[in-house]
Amino acid sequence: MNDALFYTLLLAAAELFEGYIQRAPTLLGVLQRLYGYYRKSIFLFFLVQPGFYLLLFIVLKTGVFNLTMIFLIALKVFDIFYKIELIKQVFLRRSPSGELVEMLQWQLPSWFFLLGALLYPPMLYYALG
Repeated sequence: MNDALFYTLLLAAAELFEGYIQRAPTLLGVLQRLYGYYRKSIFLFFLVQPGFYLLLFIVLKTGVFNLTMIFLIALKVFDIFYKIELIKQVFLRRSPSGELVEMLQWQLPSWFFLLGALLYPPMLYYALG
């Protein structure tokens, strides 16, 4: 098995694990799960983002740092910091906007948590190819 395929499958597994950890029926449920990790330790919160660390490892191991790889890492960074900002707004400051309160109650379909595993690995394979 070539390296690109191996790393792609590894990232798919990491994204499935991340989706499994974060799954909940609503966005508020997702944030509550993540806030539980955040409340225990910010480092624990970052540890439940394995796809990000795996991408960094792949960049270091392969030396590939092209535009697609930069885009992948940027997406993961924005995702993590957006979650932190939502946690701060909802649980720490307790000042979410009316629209955000409505969005937090939306029901999430079960396939929603597979999106990371469906989007990131093909882009990684393209970046490494």
